[in-house]
Amino acid sequence: MQRRTESLNERALESDEHHLPAVIMAHERIVGERFWPKVRRLAGHIPFMDDLVAAYYCAMDSRTPARVRGVLLAALVYFILPTDAIPDFIAGLGFTDDATVIATALGIVSGHIKKRHKDKARAFLRKPPEHYDDED
Repeated sequence: MQRRTESLNERALESDEHHLPAVIMAHERIVGERFWPKVRRLAGHIPFMDDLVAAYYCAMDSRTPARVRGVLLAALVYFILPTDAIPDFIAGLGFTDDATVIATALGIVSGHIKKRHKDKARAFLRKPPEHYDDED
């Protein structure tokens, strides 16, 4: 029985490995389309914005390993999409689940968030929100 379970787990991992690039591409598309507009709306209103933008830059960095990109993009998609565990419009609680997801993702991949990602995020966030553009 144990051998059969191990075989099933190995097949599941192999299956996930083949689907990972497609999932990353789908998440990358969603993040590419919706990340900056949401950042513009929320800049200065959520305390974890610097971590969020650093996660974005790490996820979009071609030097970042695919699995790390996958974790970060999944967390960014969770932040972007309006349907989550605690709706964002609930005052005082709305972003607690988003913060938890981002913090967990960052904890998992923290060694891959480099100084260059953090520096780029800080430089971006120093600009007034009306000067944010999608090319940053």
